[in-house]
Amino acid sequence: MPYIVNENCIKCKYTDCVEVCPVDCFYEGENMLVIHPDECIDCGVCEPECPVEAILPDTEPGAEDWVEHNRKYAEEWPNITRMIEHSADASSFEGVADKFKKYFSEKPGEGN
Repeated sequence: MPYIVNENCIKCKYTDCVEVCPVDCFYEGENMLVIHPDECIDCGVCEPECPVEAILPDTEPGAEDWVEHNRKYAEEWPNITRMIEHSADASSFEGVADKFKKYFSEKPGEGN
């Protein structure tokens, strides 16, 4: 049961989760993170660290669509292994509906 990142992360991209991941399975896009489902060890330590509840087990309703999204971009984006500063306007995007359609970017982040 790997964990996945869903659209709640888009434009918020808090990286508290990255800091606690024991296997460094997070990957960074321009405006969101993803978890590589084959690298995730299902420990769950990242889930409570996310202030916008963007991390869920892949067994949660609606998560199945996000498994392949996470896998695809984990293969394309750089690995991120430590916390970085989130954008100054991140809190203004918390709870915004339809963020995937409105704001998702396929561009990679900087990684670290």
